[in-house]
Amino acid sequence: MRFVATIGWAVLISFVLSYVLSSMAGETLDLVGTFVVAAIFSIIVFILGDGLLREKKEQ
Repeated sequence: MRFVATIGWAVLISFVLSYVLSSMAGETLDLVGTFVVAAIFSIIVFILGDGLLREKKEQ
């Protein structure tokens, strides 16, 4: 469930960011670039959440 939620939020945030930046630049919205940014963002969140920021359990 958390993976689906992370991917969903990554797509939403990337879409909004791409829409705003492309509108400001006067360009067309690039959906492929939006999904690439969402995938990169999701991978970074997975790595940080499961590996680097996970607290070690006390013994």
